[in-house]
Formats: sequence, structure tokens, C-alpha cells
Amino acid sequence: MSSPDPSKPVILITGIGGSVGQALVEVLSPDYQVVGLERDVDPGATTPVIEGDLTDDAAMELAMREIEDRFGTKLASVIHLAAYFDFTGQKSDAYDAVNVEGTRRLLRSIERFDVEQFVYTSTMLVHEPQQVGQTIDEDTPVDPGWAYPESKAETEEVITEERKAIPTVRLRLAGLYDDMTAVPTLSHQIARIYDRDMKAHFYSGDLGTGQAFIHADDMKDAVRRVVDRRAELGEDCTILLGETNSVSYQALQERIADLIHGQSHWRTITVPQSIARFGAWVETKSEPLVPDAFDEGDKPFIRPFMIDMASDHYALDTAKARELLDWEPKNRIEDKLETIVDNLKADPNKWYRANGIRPPVWMRSAKERGINAETLRSDYEQEIRKRHRSGLWAHWVNVGLAIWIITSPPIIGLDDPWMIASDLVAGTLLLACAVLSMSWRFGAARYGAAVIGLWLMFAPLIFWTDNGAAYLNGTLVGMLVTGLALGVSTVPGVSPAALMTGPVTPKGWSYTPSDWFQRIPVIALAVVGLIISRYLGAYQLETIPGVWDPLFDGTVPNKNGSEDIVTSSVSEAWPVPDAGVGALTYALEIIVGAIGSNRRWRTMPWLTVAFGVMIVPLGAISIFFIVIQPILIGTYCTLCLIAAAAMLIQIPYSVDELVATGQFLVRRHKAGQPWLRVFFTGDTDEGPDEHVTDDFERGPGPIFREMVTGGMSLPWTMGVSMIIGVALMLSPLLLTWENGLSPVNHIVGALVLTVSVTALASVLRLARYLNGLLGLVLIFAPFMTGAGLWLMLIEAATGVALILLCLPRGDVGKSSYGSWDKYIR
Repeated sequence: MSSPDPSKPVILITGIGGSVGQALVEVLSPDYQVVGLERDVDPGATTPVIEGDLTDDAAMELAMREIEDRFGTKLASVIHLAAYFDFTGQKSDAYDAVNVEGTRRLLRSIERFDVEQFVYTSTMLVHEPQQVGQTIDEDTPVDPGWAYPESKAETEEVITEERKAIPTVRLRLAGLYDDMTAVPTLSHQIARIYDRDMKAHFYSGDLGTGQAFIHADDMKDAVRRVVDRRAELGEDCTILLGETNSVSYQALQERIADLIHGQSHWRTITVPQSIARFGAWVETKSEPLVPDAFDEGDKPFIRPFMIDMASDHYALDTAKARELLDWEPKNRIEDKLETIVDNLKADPNKWYRANGIRPPVWMRSAKERGINAETLRSDYEQEIRKRHRSGLWAHWVNVGLAIWIITSPPIIGLDDPWMIASDLVAGTLLLACAVLSMSWRFGAARYGAAVIGLWLMFAPLIFWTDNGAAYLNGTLVGMLVTGLALGVSTVPGVSPAALMTGPVTPKGWSYTPSDWFQRIPVIALAVVGLIISRYLGAYQLETIPGVWDPLFDGTVPNKNGSEDIVTSSVSEAWPVPDAGVGALTYALEIIVGAIGSNRRWRTMPWLTVAFGVMIVPLGAISIFFIVIQPILIGTYCTLCLIAAAAMLIQIPYSVDELVATGQFLVRRHKAGQPWLRVFFTGDTDEGPDEHVTDDFERGPGPIFREMVTGGMSLPWTMGVSMIIGVALMLSPLLLTWENGLSPVNHIVGALVLTVSVTALASVLRLARYLNGLLGLVLIFAPFMTGAGLWLMLIEAATGVALILLCLPRGDVGKSSYGSWDKYIR
């Protein structure tokens, strides 16, 4: 720290540690002795800084004594920068404690000094905003619109009350910026456009309104002139400082987009304030449901109070500054935006942090891998555009399918007004979404088309159509639309770091659980389930007269087991055909199974989890309903059993992808990334950058073996357990349902079969121990049902067998699963 220079006039600056304070030190130090007043003193500061707290009388008294002792009693100027500020829009006690009462305390504390000038940095926002075409000058009424400028206006009143004989200058500054940083409204606007945030395309105010800015160099020049001319400015002076041109919001949008993306036209849509205010409120009030799901401090910038001021216009008349200071700004925001954007592109992480904005996940991941974020972003956009061009045919097909749906009702003889309306509306919306999807920038339109595809599949069920062609049309067209919208080219929303960097194989794994050899068996089994469920659903919709069932009779006349079950009270309790819902689930499995690359376990975690949820929990629910059917209805359904088997066998093929995704999310969370954001956008991961495609150039034998056995094995113990499970399920055919053990055996058998098939997956081999618990149920069940001795012995032997069979782990193959290996025992 430099020693006092008695030859220089002393200037006291509060809040000297901030960026504005440091800028003023730079411009004033050559001719003035600058002294700082800060609550927290930086020990490395080269400028003398005195510790003092504006909210504490005793602390201020000690600070003033130290200043007096070291620098004397004469102060050429006191420049008051210290203030509390936040962008919540809410009134805070800190505004009153620091800004208002802190200033009062400062003025009273400097009464002991001979002060030639007191300079207060206020804001142009204390003035009432004007209409486009009008300007603000120092005489414009003071009418601040939110908490921060309100505190500034109140502080100015305090200065009037407390200044006594001290000459005072109020500098009402425009939005401050320099070559790297800008006021939050502008810096966040730049960041939204840079990251192609969807919110960058919406605004709730008049696009022609704007706010004045002032470059830091011009601000420093003006303050230096204020200090130099302190004897000429009078007793109480107010001066507006800023650039006289006020660039409109739309002009800023287009200029920023042009500089960043080379996109001279940036579409900005005006949103009604009521909708924007509600959206901002929801985003602000929504809290993470799970701890650590989001970035710490990653709160939305746009607040409801900002919506109300979106059309406020601040263009300045700075004639007074020209007259009193002979000052005019030398910089213009339109010109300096290029420098700001150049600095952003040179080091995006640095720019974001300098502006107090948390860099997005993909940007931090780029830094983690030693990649320039701008290079990653540019390469990512080129790759996305290339893939989009190669997949344009899919959106043209969806245009054709939209026309097909619109024209279908008369062709297929549809007479249901609800179904006709559904096809016309859905087809029209699909046509719009498909056309919009042809632009790579409108990823949301692809999701819109996918949602319409889902509706097309679901509509025949909701409206209980009896037109078989309509049901077939909805299923086929809906599947095609959804699959083409999302399955061709990269799914919108995948982050640059996820797409362009990172490994194919999860850390510690010997294979990738997302490759096609893992997914094809699941898709094939889902096709079986789809065909069966659609067949049963068609019977429920009465588009076909009957259902084939070669094995089981029904409990009512003229119906077999399958017909009996799908028209039972259990099925009819659903508001829509339950078999149709099953068909919809299988259709979604096929679509989701076909989307994504062999890296989707980390590029699209949400998709792999959705895939797993459709198979594992929904599969378990499906199996449960099939299990209870013979108990509640008294018969079986051959086709239902086949569909259930197809669903059950999918489980061991899909769980390894869920495990890999879970491990990935845990790793990224430990690396400091918010796991919920990573869940929806993907991310890079530990390991080399890889883009390996699945090897289909081998012979059919190796490919078939990999598809059948990938991540799985069949120990003899699990095979025997499955046989026992089937035998227990079918035992009521011998015991009859009147025997109390029949329902127990049936349910236990179904559970044993489910557990045994699930445990075929090496990653879930531990699940086999559940068969031991089911074995205990069998041992004790006869005592509760009053079974005879022979049945007691048979049940006990079966239970003991299940317990013994679950003890050996069996062969788990040679695959490895990273940190999950310790659970395979």
C-alpha cells in the first residue's frame, strides 16, 4: 500500500473495491490522493483503504478518526459509490440500511472535515420513463418504478436534508458498460442470444423502446471533470450522464445476433404481459424438488416486476453535462457491442463470470476438458446443421402425413364428429410443426410434432372409435410422426458438450449399454406386445367381432378366456380400453428404443430413463394385472400371457442402460454440475472423445449372440427358478381355485418368474435373493390356508428349493460395469 502524498488533494471513495471504484482510482490517482472506505479491506490493495461500515455508528467513527489522523481534515471530494443492489425487485431492509441510512450516517460522519464536494452516483431510473421519441432531462419528474431506484431517490432526499453546507453533485448514470461487462439487463440479453435460449425470442414490451448506456471510459472522464470543476458546479447540482442515443430492444437483439451468430434477423415475438408475468412468477417461485438439482444461485433473471417495465423508455438529454462539464460521450453502445462480443467469444467462461452470470453446464464442461467454449459452440452448430440437412426428408414426410390425416376421415368412412375434428385439428397443427421443423433453429416444433403423433395414437382410445381403419390410421401415422420428428438427426436440446465430446463407453464398463445390439431385442419384443395389445384393443373398441384363444375357456357363455378378460369389470373400470393403453406403451417403447446413438446414456439421460420406466415399472404393473386376472375373473388369456412374457423379457435387456445413466448423473453431480439440468440436456463424461458406430459388418452369428446375451447370462439356478415359477402359476389348474393355496401359488409363481427373469441381467443379479423371501412365503402359506400334509410337504420343499437356488450367484459373464461391479455378487 502506498504512503500518503500530502501534495495531492484527498478524495474519499466509498465502495472503492467495486469495478466503478477501481476505474475511478485509475483516472484520479495521477493528480489526487485517493482513499477508500470499505467494509471488508483487501490486504493486497495498493490504494489506501480504511475499514468502515456504513451501517454502524461506532465503525464509522473509528474510520473517520483514522482518515483524519492519516490524511488530515480537508477532503477535495467524497465520491459515494457504496450501495446495496439486487435484481429481485423486492424491497429489502438492506436498501434502507445501506443506501438510505448509510448515506445519512456518512454525511454526518464527514461533518468534521472541510469537504469541498460530495458526489453521489445515482441512476437515471429515478426518473419517470418516457414514450419513444421523448427524452429525459434533469427536470423530468422523479418517479422510480422498483425497489433499487426507489432507494436511490430516497437517498437523494436524505442528501438534501443532511448535506448542510457541503456542495453536492448527484450524477444520474445511464446503464454502465465497458469492453467486457455490461449492466445485467444487457449482459443477460447477450447471454440468452449466445446460448440460443428460447427466452431470447420473446419480449413482453414495446420492441421500439430502449435505455441509454454509458461506457466506463466516458463515466470516468465525466467524474474526473466533476472533481476538477468542483468549485464551479454550485451548491446542489444534478447531472444526467449517458449516451444520447437510445438503442431499441429490437435493434439490440438484431445487432447482438448478427455479431454472435452472423444472423442479421433475429425473430423476437411480443408476448402479452399477463402471460409473461405469470411465466416469470412460476419460474421465480419454483424451487427444486430435490436438493442440488440445479446450480447454486442459478435463479431466473427475469422477474415479474421487470415485465411491468418492459416498455419503459429512457433516452437522455445531456445538454447540462455539455454545459457544465464540457462533456460528451466518445463511445456508442452500437459500436462497442462488437468489442463486447469479441471478448465473449475469446473466452466465454471468463465473460460470463465477469458479468456475474453462471456459465451454462456445457460451457463449464468445455473448460473442464480444456476446450474453448466458442470453438465447441461453433463446431456444435455446424454439426447440428449438417445433421439437420441430412434429415430434412423426415419433416417433408411429416408434411405428407399431416395432409394424409386431414384428408382421411371421408376416405376411411369416419362418421364420429369428435374423431373427425381430432384428425382435422391434429393434421393442421402437424402441418405447421412439420414446416417449422425444417428450420434447424425451431427444435421446439419437432417436439410439438412428436406430441401430435402421441395424440394421434391416443385419440381413438379416448373417443372409443368403432372404426377399425381409424384405429389403424392413428397407430401407424402417430408412430411414424413421432419417430420421424425425434428419431431422425439429433434430438433437440442435447448440449454441445454432450454431442461433441465424451466417451461412447461408460467409465469402467466393457461395453456401451445403449448400442443397437442392446436395443434391438427390446424393440422386437415390443413389436410382439404391440401386435397383441392392438388386437385385443380392437376387440374392446368393437372393431372386430372376436378374439382367438386356443387354450382357455371363459367364465361366461359364448366367450373364450381372452374375450372374457378384456371385457371384464377389471378392464372396463378403465376410462379407455386398457389393451389399447398397453399397445400405446409398446408403441412408445419402439419409438424411444429407436431414438439416439450408442452414447444416449449420457447425451439423453431423460430418454433412457423414460425407456426404462416404460419397461421396468410399467412392465411390473402390467404383469400384476395379468396375475390378478385369473384370481378375480377365474380364467386365463393366452394372448395376455404372451404379451406379458414379451414385456417381462425386456426388463433384463434394459436395466443396464438405466444403471449406466444413474452412474453418469452421479459422476456429473460430483464434478459440480447440476444433475437435473444434465438429466435433460446431457453432458460430457470422464474418458476420451469417441464417435464409434456399432459394428454391423460381422457375421449374423456373432451379432445374434451379442443381441441375445448382451449384459445377461442364464445360470442353471435361475433357469430352474423360472420353471418353478411357471409351475406355481399353473398349479391352480390342478388344485382348482377353491383351494386356498391356489391364489398364493399363482401370485408367488408370477413373482418368482419376474424376479428370476430380471436377475438374468448381471447388473441386477442381486435381485435373486427376493426368491428366498418368496420361498419363505411358500413354507408358511399352508399353515394359514389349512392345507393337508402332502401339500404342506410339497410347498415346503418348493420353498426350500427357491431359497437354495437363490444363494449361488451363477455366471455373470466377463463384462464390467464400473462402480456397479461391487453390487454383482
